[in-house]
Amino acid sequence: MLKTKLYFFSLFVAIFLESFNLHTTDQINYLPLGDSYTIGTGATEKEAWPVLLTKHLNDAKLKTVLLDNPARNGFSTQNLIDAELPLLKKLNPNFVTLLIGVNDWVRQVPTATFKKNLIYILDEVQKQIPNKKKVLLITIPDFGVTPQGMNFGGGRDISVGLTEFNDIIKEEGKKRNLLVVDIFGISKNMKDDKTLVANDGLHPSAKEYAIWEELILPEAVKVLK
Repeated sequence: MLKTKLYFFSLFVAIFLESFNLHTTDQINYLPLGDSYTIGTGATEKEAWPVLLTKHLNDAKLKTVLLDNPARNGFSTQNLIDAELPLLKKLNPNFVTLLIGVNDWVRQVPTATFKKNLIYILDEVQKQIPNKKKVLLITIPDFGVTPQGMNFGGGRDISVGLTEFNDIIKEEGKKRNLLVVDIFGISKNMKDDKTLVANDGLHPSAKEYAIWEELILPEAVKVLK
């Protein structure tokens, strides 16, 4: 009887210690969702801000693995729904960043449709990840200030249009109590500093992506700690 009790006690201790170990060594499985701004068009793969963010989170003693970067140049919210959301179930992330919407605006997707898609994306992300608060939203930068930006405005006021979309992003973040990193203002520096613009005259340079990541990092740390 004593041996049986000792066995079950030892088993309980072993399970407890294993659970404690798993808890204290939790790994952050990170999945960035987005478009050209997330994949890092205009810079090298290593210069994309999600790669920089992963490195700096690890430097901050937050063990982080970048599961994938499924973002693609030209992706809209609908493209993200079709091609990126399925990875939530496949890769099981516990931390997600979202930067999407510029191509919706360029293609003149109605504001109501953009909002509907954004809500659907956030619903699916929060449904899948273990902690609903571990989602970081990022606003759309102002591409209109770049040398080639006006070519994609369709005669509309780019700054005003993107601000309307960004307000929707901020509104949804507030409703869900999610942090939002606003890079719209700082992206306007691309107008006067050409070193912040890639060779294509439209996308950010590696230098600009690094500036964004400096804003994103402390907010990511808040979310994860």
